[in-house]
Amino acid sequence: MYPALPKSYKGAYPFKLGTTSFIYPDHITPNIKMLGPYLDEIELLFFESQPAGMPSPQEIKEIRQLAKDFDLTYNIHLPLDISLGAPDPSKRLTALKTIKQIIDLTAPLAPSTYTLHLPYDEADFDNERIKRWQELIRQSMEKLLAAGIEAESISIENLDYPLEWVEKIINDFNLAVCIDLGHLIVNQVDIQTAFDRYCQKTVIIHLYGAQSRHDHLSLDKLSPVNTDIIMPILKQFKGVVSLEVFSYDRLVRSLNFLEKCWLS
Repeated sequence: MYPALPKSYKGAYPFKLGTTSFIYPDHITPNIKMLGPYLDEIELLFFESQPAGMPSPQEIKEIRQLAKDFDLTYNIHLPLDISLGAPDPSKRLTALKTIKQIIDLTAPLAPSTYTLHLPYDEADFDNERIKRWQELIRQSMEKLLAAGIEAESISIENLDYPLEWVEKIINDFNLAVCIDLGHLIVNQVDIQTAFDRYCQKTVIIHLYGAQSRHDHLSLDKLSPVNTDIIMPILKQFKGVVSLEVFSYDRLVRSLNFLEKCWLS
């Protein structure tokens, strides 16, 4: 039997507070059953595109019922092993098919957002390569939206390159934004500047501790300087804040730290 969270945080903050569907070393549904009574939203992790890792339609029905039972909502993290900007056309086609398949499968869950990575995997950073990559993403996004996907349902997450590289794509297609604060810290990007630039489009924040090149730590690993920047941002945010950690211990420590900072 897994340990339960020590208390409920439902409705405790002006934003919806959530965490990932891999806090306990088990499948998605057991995690939802353990976490659902205590949090507002669960980030369902679809990190791999292989069909073996996907819930069945029957499991989706159960997950939907759990949302009703626990007054819970979901967001979906789309796979990490796909790329809409890949140079190989077959890889871009696979990415399109995978995204469409997952959105169709999970549509009954009415997710708050589908978070998407747009990885830049080139070794060089010359302008021509970046422009080509941007054009491939644009072409792929046109096909994705032409398939009936709502642009506002997709949130683009900042990665290890400047989000400005895809800013025009985000604006032109009216996509949403996922601000991963840990990625900003690890890549030494000014947190306040990034939030101010994208706050109007940001529907979800990924929050966790980060030090040097280490991320997805518990929140108490944040430096005092970063904590002092992040807390006022959270106090004005009305979307979803997902504590993107992957263990019970890190989640409990993060919940305790957030509550302590909120009340101080």
